[in-house]
Amino acid sequence: MSTKMSKAARRLLVPLAVLAAAGVLAVPLSSAAPAAPAAVTFEDNFDGPAGSAVDGGKWQLETGDNNGNNHELQYYTSGTNNAALDGNGNLVITAKKENPADYNCWYGRCEYTSARLNTAGKFTQTYGRFEARMKLPRGQGMWPAFWALGEDIGTNPWPNCGEIDFMENVGFEPNSVHGTLHGPGYSGAGGIGGVYTGPNFSDDFHTFTVDWAPDKITWSVDGNAYQTRTPADLNGNRWVFDHPFFMILNLAVGGDWPGAPDGNTQFPQQLVVDYVRVTN
Repeated sequence: MSTKMSKAARRLLVPLAVLAAAGVLAVPLSSAAPAAPAAVTFEDNFDGPAGSAVDGGKWQLETGDNNGNNHELQYYTSGTNNAALDGNGNLVITAKKENPADYNCWYGRCEYTSARLNTAGKFTQTYGRFEARMKLPRGQGMWPAFWALGEDIGTNPWPNCGEIDFMENVGFEPNSVHGTLHGPGYSGAGGIGGVYTGPNFSDDFHTFTVDWAPDKITWSVDGNAYQTRTPADLNGNRWVFDHPFFMILNLAVGGDWPGAPDGNTQFPQQLVVDYVRVTN
């Protein structure tokens, strides 16, 4: 960190020093150091050859039909069939309409494949700034998300472990993204959150950010804060956002909220991620 003093600081200190020497200023000058800049604790810029897998030291790929949760229609695969680098510094999560014989979903033969990545066991953090720059897919039935779950989910099942949805979008709302909290007494459709309405998020990249502090979480899109939540918003329910969480990136197909794809939905669809970064 630089020890040089800013021009603004010098403009303030010179007259204060003169006043002190003249005996006019009775209070001591502050010696407090400026706050240290936030440190990057996790960063993935998805650099690598086209077609290569994500960094296994940072992410793991979940597989299966998500146990039928939310009545989603996709099968999450491992490898690079549905999640790969594009060679231009992006991760591409691709939803495809296909039904391989060895993929069976809760509703029978799977009709779609996609990918879901998480940092469980590799990276967790309590508080800080969580940010991703992404270009979203388009079309009825698409459900991309950037979110986090409490690392204690194995011993403290959802929703008690807590869930922070940094960004969710459903295909029938191409101009809206959602940020939501889920916990005991405010889960599922009863989650506490808000909506940001802007451009069509499938036309270009946008930056989705959450600033998580003790007793306060703020959501932003492209630097525009659109909601802040505190324990006072939970209607007397317990605030469970005080312990480490791990991150998740996924592209679901169908489900109770977005509904199934229809005849106008084109495949494949892609969630393109430029970077994911976390600071403390």
